[in-house]
Amino acid sequence: MSPHIQWITLLWMLFSGAAMGLAYDSYRVLSGQLHFPRWTLHVLDLLYWCGAALFVFRMLYISNYGQLRFYVFVGLFLGVWLYFLFLSVTTQRFVVMLIKTARYIIDVLKRLFRLLVWAPIRMLLKLLKGLAVMLGALAMFVFRVVLKLLLPFWKLAKWMLRPITSRLRMPVWLDKLLNRLILLWKKWFPKKE
Repeated sequence: MSPHIQWITLLWMLFSGAAMGLAYDSYRVLSGQLHFPRWTLHVLDLLYWCGAALFVFRMLYISNYGQLRFYVFVGLFLGVWLYFLFLSVTTQRFVVMLIKTARYIIDVLKRLFRLLVWAPIRMLLKLLKGLAVMLGALAMFVFRVVLKLLLPFWKLAKWMLRPITSRLRMPVWLDKLLNRLILLWKKWFPKKE
């Protein structure tokens, strides 16, 4: 293998080590800030290391067709070490800032949703409820008026049909039904004294 390819491989491994450090810091800060359950941390660690291994081997395959040499490990180690020496704190602060910004944006979006979507829907529902109550009261009023207007006709029909109905025997269930209707009528329309 030519020295040119070896230097390119070393540089790719430096980059890969720094990328591993960046991903690790980001993952560590995220898991700390978002308070993942303890049992998920092991799964996330496993996923991180699987992803890091795939990334490193992909970079290694691109740079020198996957040949493992001593300088590959040196490049990875130097990349991780240089990253943690110079960029780790900055990355952690940046990720914390991103999380705070995302939370702020989500909070603003929630407030906008409540103000622009949920509040009008609630107001519309209250309006519809009030309208339904008003229409129900109006329907009940009209029903009472119609019943009061029909009462004289009912008394007249009852008086006219008395010779026929006095000879007919009313079934017990119809008598009970009429008694209930009369009780309801008296309950709905009490006589005012």
